[in-house]
Amino acid sequence: MACTFSSEDLESVIRFHGHSCPGLAIGVRVSELALDTLSRPEPSDLVAVCETDMCGVDAIQFFSGCTIGKGNLLLLDYGKMAFQFFDRKQKRGFRALFNDGSWGEQGKKFLALMGKVSAGKATAEEQTRLEQLRAERIEYLLGAELDELFRVEWLDALPPRPAKVLESLACEECGEKTMESRTRRFAGKTLCIPCFQKVEQKR
Repeated sequence: MACTFSSEDLESVIRFHGHSCPGLAIGVRVSELALDTLSRPEPSDLVAVCETDMCGVDAIQFFSGCTIGKGNLLLLDYGKMAFQFFDRKQKRGFRALFNDGSWGEQGKKFLALMGKVSAGKATAEEQTRLEQLRAERIEYLLGAELDELFRVEWLDALPPRPAKVLESLACEECGEKTMESRTRRFAGKTLCIPCFQKVEQKR
């Protein structure tokens, strides 16, 4: 089934992100999967955990309402095209892993050409072909069945807890206030992470 978000919403998310690309399209579809699978929970109950920092995270912010500032969007930059979604109220969640082989041989050609262009070794014809494949890939991602694009696994783990307001401590090196949970102890001092890294770094 093709993407159910309106064309106006798709245009808006492209403006929000800054450009149209396959990564953004993946984020669009996994957002759709999350909202449908969890029966569109209240925005305050929905939590997204992204195992990547790719373009699709912007689509997840746009469509789900989960943001880093509200504490219901967490980034675990494992470099995996995987996304976890939780409904805090219902105490349930799932992990969706993108099926990178879903596009078949075209996907392999697309990735190979991307590599050549990034390395500055592509001809003008190859660059044109890459743009054609990029458009085809976006079209495919927006039109494919969700179960073709993602492997879904229900999770036993509880949703991440809501963000807490913690005390700020003064770093004893630079003097800047730092959230208590982000401080480090070194040689009897309370340090912020940058100051800790300066003194702890092995040479």
